Amino acid sequence: MSVCLQELAVGRGRQECRGIYSVCSAHPWVIEAAMRHAPVGNGPLLIEATCNQVNQFGGYSGMTPADFRERVWEIAAQVGFPRERILLGGDHLGPYPWRERDAKEAMSHAVDMIRLFVRDGFHKIHLDTSMSCAGDPNPLPEETIAKRAALLCSTAESSSEEHHPVYVIGTEVPTPGGAEKETAIAITRREGAEQAILTHRQAFAAAGLHAAWDRVIALVVQPGVEFSHESVTDYDPSQAESLCEVLRDHPKIVFEAHSTDYQRPHALAELVRDGFAILKVGPALTYAMRQALFALATIEEECVLPAQQSNLREVIERVMLQQPDQWRKHYGGNSQEQHRLRIHSYSDRIRYYWTDPAAQQAVKSLVANLDAYGIPETMLSDSLPAQYSKLREGTLKNAPLPLILDKIGGVLEPYIAACSGINPVQS
Repeated sequence: MSVCLQELAVGRGRQECRGIYSVCSAHPWVIEAAMRHAPVGNGPLLIEATCNQVNQFGGYSGMTPADFRERVWEIAAQVGFPRERILLGGDHLGPYPWRERDAKEAMSHAVDMIRLFVRDGFHKIHLDTSMSCAGDPNPLPEETIAKRAALLCSTAESSSEEHHPVYVIGTEVPTPGGAEKETAIAITRREGAEQAILTHRQAFAAAGLHAAWDRVIALVVQPGVEFSHESVTDYDPSQAESLCEVLRDHPKIVFEAHSTDYQRPHALAELVRDGFAILKVGPALTYAMRQALFALATIEEECVLPAQQSNLREVIERVMLQQPDQWRKHYGGNSQEQHRLRIHSYSDRIRYYWTDPAAQQAVKSLVANLDAYGIPETMLSDSLPAQYSKLREGTLKNAPLPLILDKIGGVLEPYIAACSGINPVQS
């Protein structure tokens, strides 16, 4: 399956508009929705776990790499999705989760983590050593980033005799999960991208990683795409023209675009056209899931007796207030503004809380209540109009889980179109 990724640059060289989208989420419903909405055929479905979600200590999902792999396999078996079409990736693999510790300790944990990812069958590895650790200069020198990336790559190369992963590198890596606030986006300069490639190639050569360098498929850059809590910075091809010229001199490499969540369909198509052949999406998927759940909670309030209701919104709010570590340092303002952001921020930090037992029970109760009572079409037309239209067309079942999965899958439709070379009407 790694070969499919290595062919992305070949397609660009032939003037073919080819790309792949990367589903970056550990939530089982997101993974299931991705499988159910994947294009028919034998092309790969790329599913990635980030270092925060999944690592040797469990991450915020509570899963190790092997746990994540088994979850994906289980969902595939339930859905009937061919396992051979699934390509697993590790995103932002590096010292990020331990960046508040000194570099020696943080990198030691990163080495242990990447060993498990490769050993347990992850074929696409994003080597992200771009962040400063405690005691490091900020920003981190290019040479230090590249040297640390080479160290992690060396570990990866020796961690499996069954497969050799492909690699993604980069020094100008957007913050995982989106920006914290509205700021001017500094598009990666052509000279910066060239320097990142050169510095990494030299570090790989010094470490004897010549074969691994041949499997470096992508460079992470900033194309001028980002989202903050309440706004989206849209892709402007004219601003990235100079950056995209880099690819002409490196025919085996494509760009990987992070934080493409919430981009308009034509922007996604333009990104793929311009060489950003790997499009990462994550928070937008769980944001859509939250929208569906809260819409169904509104219907539940009208249809189910108060004593039997799930009280989902109240439960998730209580859980977030009791455990504020995942949102407090990110959401500023007064209490009302913080409440709004806990629910409606594009960064969707509510996604960290769906694994809480109280939240899981509330979701389970919501689904059971509406399965038992039924969902009036009239209320569905108010709360989930796109799903209502599909219901009326006879293509979608009127039940909680199919509605939720369809809402999530709708986020992927423009990605599927963009990566297939379909040019949508500009919106």
